[in-house]
Amino acid sequence: MTADDGQTGPPAARQIRPAPRLEVIGEDADGREVVHAVLGHGDDPELLFADSGWLVGEGVSIGSDTSAGHVLTARLRVSAAGSRRRASTPALLREEGLVVEDDEEPTVYQRVAAYAVVTSHRGVLMTEYSDRTGAPGAWGLPGGGLDPGEAPTDAVLREVWEESGQHVTVGRFVGLRTRHWVGRAPNGRLEDYHAVRILFCATCDDPTEPVVHDVGGTTASAAWVAPERLGSLEITSGWRPVLEDLLGGSHLRTGG
Repeated sequence: MTADDGQTGPPAARQIRPAPRLEVIGEDADGREVVHAVLGHGDDPELLFADSGWLVGEGVSIGSDTSAGHVLTARLRVSAAGSRRRASTPALLREEGLVVEDDEEPTVYQRVAAYAVVTSHRGVLMTEYSDRTGAPGAWGLPGGGLDPGEAPTDAVLREVWEESGQHVTVGRFVGLRTRHWVGRAPNGRLEDYHAVRILFCATCDDPTEPVVHDVGGTTASAAWVAPERLGSLEITSGWRPVLEDLLGGSHLRTGG
């Protein structure tokens, strides 16, 4: 697959796990709940809220409850959209050159994952995608899919350590990012794939030389990168706008 971050091509041995139920709640500037929706397969929270007349801003909080199944509740700051409205259906991307047999139906899969923009005095923590992904050699943010019943913050702590050996403190919940496309996993399976990425900021008080503990997985290497050198990396299209928003676009438009 080609349309998302480096994990567009999931490992061939991956087991497709049921996604947690993800509820998204919009709060106005006074903290009042003004819109509530369930993020279904292929949905984007910005477009869901726009249909109700609201624009999505920064993340407020995200909670995890396993008392009756696994439910994630994401609270997002919203403001009145006025007359502005957007299409209710996000773009469905398609892998370039995809060939589908007449009787072939895609496996529907919503993957909920958690990632973090991790910073320290050594720079920004970046991970390089391995040849088990759809973007080998490209770079993105540390993180990955939630284990069954796992809270997003716990997933970030686990994934960052597995992919880089760093111990971090998870901070602000930034928000949700989604991508939806049809393409093939490396094992040849045709997938209707909805990537839901829960994004945080995190800090590392004692950064060390990164070490990949999850050997043979989707991460080939990890590195601390000075912000002014981010522009020299091949950062995937899914992560570049996130870094531009949080760190400032000038870092990514200039080579290091």
